[in-house]
Amino acid sequence: MLKVELLFITPNAEKIIELAGRTAYQSFHKIREGSEREFVRMLRKSGHHSVLEHAYATFRISGISRACSHQLVRHRLCSFTQKSQRYVDEREFSYVIPPSIEKDSRAKEIFKELMEKSRETYRKLKEIGIKAEDARYVLPNATETEIVLTANFRELRHIISLRKNNSAQWEIRNLAEEMLKILKDHAPSVFEDL
Repeated sequence: MLKVELLFITPNAEKIIELAGRTAYQSFHKIREGSEREFVRMLRKSGHHSVLEHAYATFRISGISRACSHQLVRHRLCSFTQKSQRYVDEREFSYVIPPSIEKDSRAKEIFKELMEKSRETYRKLKEIGIKAEDARYVLPNATETEIVLTANFRELRHIISLRKNNSAQWEIRNLAEEMLKILKDHAPSVFEDL
C-alpha cells in the first residue's frame, strides 16, 4: 500500500523563495509580515520558477512497485536512494496488484500464481548458493520497493504536473497526488495551482 512520508522540507520555504526572488528584483523594501505568499504567487504566475529551486523536500515513498519506481527515477534532477535488491533478501517480497487485475478474479488468480512462482524460483536460487544480486533477476516489476526522493520545488512542480495528469499511469498518478497534498500543506503558495 502506497505511503508517502515527508522526511524534510526547507524550513520557511516560502520566505526563502521570497528572499531569493527579491534579490533578483532588489525589492527588499517591500518585505512585510506575510508578503512571501503574495510574492511567491507573483513569481509562479510570471513563470519566474528558477527561484523555486532554493527550497527542497525529501520524501520516503513505500508500497510502490518497481515499475513505478522506474518511472520516478527518470526525473534526473532529483536525488534517489532505493531499497537494494542486491543486499536485501527478497524471499518474502510483497507486491503491488494493479486495480484492473485486482477486480478481475481470474486475472488476479493468474497474477498471484506468477508472483508465487517468482518467489519460489528466487528461494531455490538462494538455497543453491546464488547471491541475491543474481537471484533478483527473477523478481517481477510488481515487487514492492521503498525509495527516498529529494528534489527542489521547481522539479517537484514539474513531476506533479506531468505525473498527476489523467494520462499518467495510475500508480505514479496516485503517488503524485499524495506528494502534492503534503506540499500544499507546507508551501501552499508554491503548489496551490496544481
